Amino acid sequence: MSLTDTIRLWDEGITAVDQQEWTMALDTFAAIIEPSSKISFNIGCLHLLLGELNKAEKAFDKSICRDEHLAVAFFQRGITLYKNDKHEEALRDFKEAFYRLRGNLLIDYNQLGLRYKLCTCEVLHNVALAQATIQKWDKAEATLRKALTFKTEAKHNFVDRALEAVQKRELFQPLQLPTGELFRPKKRIVAQLDKQDFLGEAKVVASIIDKDAFSGFAPLQPLAPEPVPQSKAPEKLKTLEGEPYRVLFNFIPKTELELEVQSGNIVFLLDKGWDNWVTVTFNNETGLVPYNYLEPLEPKKGERSHPPDIPAPPMTTAPERPADVKDENLLTVTSQQVTEPSKKVQRKDHPMPIPSIVKVHFKYTIAVRVKPGLSHNELLAVICKKFGLLEELLGLSYKSQEGGELIPITSETKMKTAWSEVKNGRLTIWCKFLEVVALYDFEVSVPADLGFQEGDIIQVLAQVNDNWLEGQCKGNTGIFPATLVKKLSIDETMNLGM
Repeated sequence: MSLTDTIRLWDEGITAVDQQEWTMALDTFAAIIEPSSKISFNIGCLHLLLGELNKAEKAFDKSICRDEHLAVAFFQRGITLYKNDKHEEALRDFKEAFYRLRGNLLIDYNQLGLRYKLCTCEVLHNVALAQATIQKWDKAEATLRKALTFKTEAKHNFVDRALEAVQKRELFQPLQLPTGELFRPKKRIVAQLDKQDFLGEAKVVASIIDKDAFSGFAPLQPLAPEPVPQSKAPEKLKTLEGEPYRVLFNFIPKTELELEVQSGNIVFLLDKGWDNWVTVTFNNETGLVPYNYLEPLEPKKGERSHPPDIPAPPMTTAPERPADVKDENLLTVTSQQVTEPSKKVQRKDHPMPIPSIVKVHFKYTIAVRVKPGLSHNELLAVICKKFGLLEELLGLSYKSQEGGELIPITSETKMKTAWSEVKNGRLTIWCKFLEVVALYDFEVSVPADLGFQEGDIIQVLAQVNDNWLEGQCKGNTGIFPATLVKKLSIDETMNLGM
């Protein structure tokens, strides 16, 4: 069966559903050869509506086989099994639907053609119903209290009513899709099924031949005289704006505002922002690139190019040590005296503040220039902004000069101790991801997931995005939702030997 015939039958079935002709709609969908996951889902919903539970279960089986990530299909099959008194299997399907939500509050199927939002609290509501039916009242109550944390709207008060019923050891009604809500084909695709004549019949509008009524290809006509060539005015080259810079590394853009450049390209800097991103122009295109990917094309005479976060070394030589000096205090000079000998020497009791260079070791090493004596939270914020990470996932450590071991910075006192060991205005910091504790059980649904139990300690390895983390637990490595874990407290961290 062609795709056109499939879409036409699909649209006819939906039209019958809108007219509440359930049997006609079911026969129309059944006429589709090799139905997709969405068509099989529609067939299952119609069988469920007509009370044909065994046929509905088989239809949902086909839908899940063709798309194992369709959470709403697990949800509807669980309802079918529950109504068919297969409560253990229904509980399994409701849990599968919860895992397919992957920690999100809801899944909006409107873009796929189903005008329905499957909410996590609805799925947990049915999970608790199946648990209560098989007399697991305590688990049902715990599941409903968990569902309360996923409520997003006031209309979700059905969770509160279900919790009251469970506390009284009473059952409640399951939640399912509204009647007539099925997957629909896109209107623009249905509109293209009928053939349309966009050109129509050709007509002669103008011709150099008298009374020409030819409607096919153009008849023979005299050639037009060739135009007299005219001298072209010389083109004026447009002066490029901005300062020229050379690209040091290849940069692949991740958003529409960024500009792709390659190592060795010459770009012109138009504007520099406060967040280490600059606006450049290249090949008549303008976009954003990181400032530390660039270097000036023509540095000033006697000046060496250097990364923006590391100050250039002094170009003048240090003064000679005075001979026969007994007072050691006379040797104390400020950095202003060394780097700028031509200016007036600052007073010894009012030295100029010197920015500190913090060298940070992580997956790669960076250097940032900060105000000396920053608090732990301020320094952590600067480092996390550089790496683009969440502050609650990163821990800082410094190396003791006496023992040489790494000491975690867990308080402002430790931070002050680290600053006290600064030499020559330079501080070295080591970073690592912290460990987190699991708040709930998480079962593996795809090979990339990391399964764990409530209370397990997980070593965070990387941040995938704002909602998912990569970690290691019990020798296994994978990804997991960030909402299912919490950061260990300082006391818990120290007990683990961090």
